[in-house]
Amino acid sequence: MDNIYDILRQLGHELPPPPPKGGVYQPVVQVGNLLYISGQGATKAGVPVISGYVGGDVSLEEGRKAAVICALNALSCLEDYTGDLRKIKRLVKTLGFVQSAPGFHDQPAVINGASELFRSLLGPHNGVGARSAVSCNELPGNTSVEIEFLFEVRE
Repeated sequence: MDNIYDILRQLGHELPPPPPKGGVYQPVVQVGNLLYISGQGATKAGVPVISGYVGGDVSLEEGRKAAVICALNALSCLEDYTGDLRKIKRLVKTLGFVQSAPGFHDQPAVINGASELFRSLLGPHNGVGARSAVSCNELPGNTSVEIEFLFEVRE
């Protein structure tokens, strides 16, 4: 079976450097064998790469790409914290925020970008956790998507 790094490469992704902190918080907090990942935006080096309102000036497909960027940023934070992504046992929870244009109701389809990536990386059981996908009217830096995650790690 391929490991998470091999699958990332096969999917054409590479981990970015961990995003710079934008406030007073920890990117990762561990409680027992659970890792809480602070909200990750669709940014590179802290600069939004997909910004605007999904369903308005940002298409659904661009929103899905933004969700993938959020997931890659989360993986980068996880690797920085754990030293090895192979320590991830499973995705427990995803909480996705979509900066939505009025009348846009496909937030779950946007967050599927991240969910499908984790399903590919960790498998249909360990890569699919509980999830919420909600609309919001504003996100920091006008980024289109922000997602926080909860992972279980191997002991």
